[in-house]
Amino acid sequence: MESKYLKGLVSAVLLGGAVSAFAGPGLADGAAKFVGNITTRGQVRSDFGTYWNQITAENECKWASIEGTRGRYNFSGCKAAYNWAKQNGGHFKFHALVWGSQYPNWLGNLSVDETRKAITAWFDAVQKEFPDLEMIDVVNEAIRTGNNQYHSGYNNTKIIQALGGDNNGDYAFVTTAFKMARERWPKAILIYNDYNTVQWQKNEGIQLVQTIKKNGAPVDAYGQQAHDMMTQGGGAGGTGGGGGCLNISTLKNTLKEIYDKTQVPLLISEYDIGTENDQTQKQCYQEQISFFMEAPYVAGITIWGYIYGATWTTNGNSGIIKDGKDRPAMTWLKEYLSKNKGENTTGLLTGDVTPVDPEPQLPFKGTPIAIPGKVEVEDFDIPGKGKNEDGTSNASYNDDADKHGDSDYRKDTDADLYGKATGVVLGYNQEGDWYEWTVDVKKAGDYTVFASVATENSTSSFSLSVDGKVAVEKVALSGTSFDEFSNVKANITLPEGKHVLRMDVTGSWFDIDYFNFVEGKDADDPGDGPGDAIRTSIHMEMPVLGAYDVFDVNGVRLGRMRAYTMDEAVQILKSTSDIKNKGVYLLRSVKNGAVKSVRIAR
Repeated sequence: MESKYLKGLVSAVLLGGAVSAFAGPGLADGAAKFVGNITTRGQVRSDFGTYWNQITAENECKWASIEGTRGRYNFSGCKAAYNWAKQNGGHFKFHALVWGSQYPNWLGNLSVDETRKAITAWFDAVQKEFPDLEMIDVVNEAIRTGNNQYHSGYNNTKIIQALGGDNNGDYAFVTTAFKMARERWPKAILIYNDYNTVQWQKNEGIQLVQTIKKNGAPVDAYGQQAHDMMTQGGGAGGTGGGGGCLNISTLKNTLKEIYDKTQVPLLISEYDIGTENDQTQKQCYQEQISFFMEAPYVAGITIWGYIYGATWTTNGNSGIIKDGKDRPAMTWLKEYLSKNKGENTTGLLTGDVTPVDPEPQLPFKGTPIAIPGKVEVEDFDIPGKGKNEDGTSNASYNDDADKHGDSDYRKDTDADLYGKATGVVLGYNQEGDWYEWTVDVKKAGDYTVFASVATENSTSSFSLSVDGKVAVEKVALSGTSFDEFSNVKANITLPEGKHVLRMDVTGSWFDIDYFNFVEGKDADDPGDGPGDAIRTSIHMEMPVLGAYDVFDVNGVRLGRMRAYTMDEAVQILKSTSDIKNKGVYLLRSVKNGAVKSVRIAR
């Protein structure tokens, strides 16, 4: 299966092993991965296509270069790089949407709200100009380095606050940027890009990618700038000149660890070896680029400048063409790529870690949940596999991997389920978590949705969407106890038929028991209603009551009830109107696991 997000690189970042020749520019045509470069002093040199088949604009696509005056965009320099790729069969990467450096001077004077508007307008302007981007550095250099500082100057603007903040290192602003990018470029490869991630901030970079993935960021690749490829002077400060090559075993082990822990493809995004020593530069190229080309989890290489004296390092000494002549590193690179096209140049099979045939998510109890009616939140859909054709995930929920709940219901998932309220609730809800249910709306129209929730906060909230479209904006919650559930309500308009209902946690820390959909706008609160008789026939607040789960013969849990004894639970079960079909049902004590079968004849 070909990954949607790497689809645009069909041959150059190819995704498979067996590779057919790629008829395009540069030394790497026919190789499984691209070997690209950047503009030189703002220009695409006439010899660019002789050497490279992928282009990144060094500065011309950065926000400061394009929107020097707010609302006035000059895309000419960026467009030149983009047009070269389009006209020559190469690949283009947009660099970069969000960065704590090289932003417009006027941005630092804006309020949080105006900054948010400016960022949104910037994204929209780029999308309008380049609707078909293949690769995008969505966020650049956002690693926290301590004391609330970052790899670049995010604290000099309100970018972080405007995009959702960075609460105790959750990188919410990075996640927001990726979600904004996916909305505008559903087919692009979305990249997080940073420097010094091999020798100095390896763990911090891993933690960032892990965090934004957990929070739902659609990140497709992790860009290793790879300026830190020397033992001295090879850091991102660009001072270069001394030392030897980074130990190749260290490099191999480090990149493998980064991939293993992030599980996203790696791009060598800004590679350079800044040294006057020709032999050292050649040695680093030989050891490192051959490894990059052979590592199955590295999807492509962009060298950061090739003309000596015109690169960002000291004296431009990372250039590999000097005074019109190839330095030894360039001579080696030409020979290597010429000999190894289609060999030892494996790309990634797909953008997924383990390629799987896509499988859709499915209703937990086999059929969609009927609306009007109650949606028990613990009965979220069974997760599917892979991605749909439009790039959306077949997952049905997103939660952290740590199970905080006390219920063994749905124990095959990482959801935080607790035994309380009318049975089982979703707890420990953090901003960025989400859950989905397949529902069947019997009649299109206006409904009132009642959510049974409990919280101790005044900042908790959620939103609802249907088939990816927002149906209920943020619903604010408040309360004083996680054990006191009350209904909050909102109006919602629903289309008829089968749809996917989604809850997004927009404000952390609340428990939720169910949604109840009632026909009509501003309908009256139905309370728990008869549908909860199986779980509420005995007052739950009495401390001596036991909890009993009810299952059908197929092992599907129908709910939880409260009773003083097992015998009393049997009598309540037999008398409740919730059980509409005759047959055998099972009661299981939550406390000790005791099981009893109950035959019901209607």
